[in-house]
Order: sequence, then C-alpha cells, then structure tokens
Amino acid sequence: MQAMARSQGRFDGKVAFVTGGGTGIGLACAQAIVDEGGSVMLAGRREGVLRVAAQKLGSRAAWVVCDVASDGAVEHAVSAAVDQLGPLRLAVNSAGAGSVGSVLNGTSDDFSRTIDTNLVGAFRAMRAEARAMKAAGGGSIVNVSSIAGVLTHRWMSAYCASKAGLNMLTRCAADDLGEHGIRVNAVMPSFVPTEIWSVMVSSPEIHAEYLRRIPLGRLGTVEDVAALTAFLLSDASGWITGQCMGVDGGHTIRQGPDMVPIYRQFLPEER
Repeated sequence: MQAMARSQGRFDGKVAFVTGGGTGIGLACAQAIVDEGGSVMLAGRREGVLRVAAQKLGSRAAWVVCDVASDGAVEHAVSAAVDQLGPLRLAVNSAGAGSVGSVLNGTSDDFSRTIDTNLVGAFRAMRAEARAMKAAGGGSIVNVSSIAGVLTHRWMSAYCASKAGLNMLTRCAADDLGEHGIRVNAVMPSFVPTEIWSVMVSSPEIHAEYLRRIPLGRLGTVEDVAALTAFLLSDASGWITGQCMGVDGGHTIRQGPDMVPIYRQFLPEER
C-alpha cells in the first residue's frame, strides 16, 4: 500500500504551469497533475473557460488570462504562478491554433498567426518557464506537438510547419537547458477529438478513414496524451530529454487520411 501511495503522488508539492489549460489536452494534463498531488496554474485567453476549469480541478488550481502571442502576458502569467503557488518545477505548453488552406489559396496572415501561436508562442512560454525553473533548481517542460510535425497533411501547411518547428525547438531547448537541470520533451498526438478539431470527425467517412489509418483501431483521447505527458514530467523520466514522442495508436506507422474533402466546405476554390 505504501508503494501505491507513492506512485499516486508523483507531483506532491510541485507547481505546474499549463498553457491552453482551460480545455482539451491542456486541461487533461492539468487534471493528471492535480490527481497526483501537484498544484496547477491554468493559462489561456478565455476567462470564463479558465474559471470553470479551475473550479473543476479544485483547491490546488488557479488561473490567469494569458495570450501566448504576447511576451508580456506570458511573463506575467508565469510570475503569477510562482507568486500564488510557489517555485515552478513543471510546465505543459498546450496552447495552439490551426488553419487550413492549400499553398495556392492560403493567406500569409493565417500562416503567420498559426506559426506565432504554435511555435513562437511555445518559445515565449519556454523562455519564461525556464527562467523560473532555473531559479527553482530545475524542472521539466513538455510541449504538445503533433504527428503533423512529421507527417504531411494536405491543406495544413502552416500547422504542419509550426509543429515541425516545435519539435526542433524542443530539441534545441533541451540542449540549452540541460545544464540547469531542466528537461524538455514533446508529445506528438495523432488526431484527438477536442474543441477545435471535433468538426473534423463530424463526417462519418473521414472518421472511418482515420480509424483505418490507426493500427490500434480507435481515436485517441485527451487522457491518452495526458498519461504520456505526466510520465515525461515525472522523475520516472529523469534521464529523458530532447525527445519528441508519438502518442498516436501507431498512426505514424501509416499515413494520415486526405482531409481536403471536408476542408472544401469552409474554403473557396483554389485559384
């Protein structure tokens, strides 16, 4: 029983900062941390969503409005986590955005917005988190990337490029920060139905096609992603850094389905 108690408290007394923490994968990761004894600062753009999420998590959760597109907002949010909860040792960067459109009809504004949120936003977050963790004596950062960083997806060039960049940024950050006792890894989910992606499986044909591409025969869940994230945050992964790990039911063994038919519902014809 004592061994079980220890395994259930991997994050006892530790403070985590989670971007995109109000919904989806970010909230599931926050839940996993709280369930194992940690305290969590949820960061996101929507106050109402954050408030509800923090109430769901209980007394060891707090929230702060933060847009990862702003240097100042990110720095303020990380400082709030330290001031309210204590020294920062854990971080999950789950804030993300997506855009669809072929190279022929995509806009540079949409492309830049996706890169700024998914890649530059993660850089802003890691920079602030790493400074706080250095002061605390070390820590662990997990970036939420995607299999889109290693597999092409038609009409998703901005998203794929942002996640490929995030994978390399993760490796570079791990190299930079290792001497300070800070580990940096990434998780790469396959398609997981969340608030922003649920429309993609509203089509029975697309849903069936996705399942055909996944050897384990089911879509993932946010809890699947949170389980790997919790491992990478924990001391059990103490000699793992700079890794980008798939959590995809075997999806990357195969190839993603063609999503263009569903994208055409929302976009003009190619020029």
